[in-house]
Amino acid sequence: RSRCPGVSSPSSIHPSLLLPAGTRWGGQTPEPTEPALRRLSHYLLAHYRKGTRPVRDWRTTTNVAIDLMVYAILSVDEKNQVLTTYIWYRQHWTDEFLRWDPEQFDNLTQISLPVESIWVPDILINEFVDVGKSPHVPYVYVGHHGEVQNLKPIQVMTACSLDIYNFPFDVQNCSLTFTSWLHHVRDINLSLWRQPELVKFDRSVFMNQGEWELLYVLSHFQEFSVKSSDSYAEMKFYVVIRRRPLFYTVSLLLPSIFLMVMDIVGFYLPPNSGERVSFKITLLLGYSVFLIIVSDTLPATAVGTPLIGIYFVVCMALLVISLTETILIVRLVHKQDLQPHVPEWVKRLLLERATVLLCIRDRKKFSQSRTQSSDISRQAENNDSTAKLNHYGCEDPRECETVGGTRPAPASAGHVEGFSLMHGVLREITAIRQFLEKREEFRDVAREWLQVGYVLDVLLFRAYLVAVLAYSITLGTLWSVWRDA
Repeated sequence: RSRCPGVSSPSSIHPSLLLPAGTRWGGQTPEPTEPALRRLSHYLLAHYRKGTRPVRDWRTTTNVAIDLMVYAILSVDEKNQVLTTYIWYRQHWTDEFLRWDPEQFDNLTQISLPVESIWVPDILINEFVDVGKSPHVPYVYVGHHGEVQNLKPIQVMTACSLDIYNFPFDVQNCSLTFTSWLHHVRDINLSLWRQPELVKFDRSVFMNQGEWELLYVLSHFQEFSVKSSDSYAEMKFYVVIRRRPLFYTVSLLLPSIFLMVMDIVGFYLPPNSGERVSFKITLLLGYSVFLIIVSDTLPATAVGTPLIGIYFVVCMALLVISLTETILIVRLVHKQDLQPHVPEWVKRLLLERATVLLCIRDRKKFSQSRTQSSDISRQAENNDSTAKLNHYGCEDPRECETVGGTRPAPASAGHVEGFSLMHGVLREITAIRQFLEKREEFRDVAREWLQVGYVLDVLLFRAYLVAVLAYSITLGTLWSVWRDA
């Protein structure tokens, strides 16, 4: 009997409980109690050395297949020439020391191991300029034939030669070059995991909601050497992206086009009024303020200037030319009192040939008829005043000669008084007539210069309009070609 109550005697214990752990009654095969994942992990890493390349023969080359999928375009810094992308990166290689028989481990064909515990190729991106905020993935997948798959997302900040000349219709081509920093091509060789066509048009994970859209990803393998040293393998991925121009078209191009249209409409204001000058000065000031506002939006680099910046500068120059032309015309049609008559060569060039060339009405004939009628009226007034002078002074010219001679003509005192009064009146009338004739001459001069100003204004306006249209068509054609390229 047992001395302790509740405890059975040795004779009452079942014989199977006295066997060692992991054995069966009757000498059968031991039954494992540790999980297969733990046993396999211990089996693979117990004698593993991660400091050496995982090949049994050092002449064997480790082939690393890589793949890349673009997830998002985070930022494009034109000033610093830096592209920030978020990619899904995959590596695949064979580790000869990580192989096992699945039948010995419960038909387990794949296991995840800590990435710090095994050998990983030293593949970097040559264009790296800064360490991105990439999440750390602590595990890799290992197959029973030794295939290792390292899958991880990476935020890549790389240097890229950004060409902003076609902004906002620019297409950027940035390369990501993967290569082993230490091992030459005899130790580590690179290849593409998938077919190049599958990599090129793969947008399955790309977030297509930002400013940039992904066109395609090109892949290219090459070997390079530095100063006749050992060759290194590198795999280049060319990420080709295109900017969406709608925002910049609405906020930059359309306001500039509207201001230029208003400048053209301003030519329809009368050139002899001062409103056109103030209107164009207001447009010029408004365009200056517009350029100050959009200066922060335009990309700036030390290498070149975008075409849209040149476009804004040329538009500003056109506004200045338009204002200069307006000042010239206003100066031409105002203050003609002290100006001489229009030179004959100007009349022939502008009032005859230019009017025919520009298909506008010839104003010279009206001016000539107006001048001829004024000359006829002045001649009639002169004849009339002379007749009146002869009538009131002396009816017969011989009497006038007698009066002007030595023979005195008897005349009454009233008649002499009336003659003096009438002579004074006629002298005043003659002075008034001369003043009116002088003023009419000034009006004729002003009318001639006004006609020259009108014709010159139409000529310069059409030349300005042709220049603006040619410039706009050229830029529109270039941007359309770049957009569809």
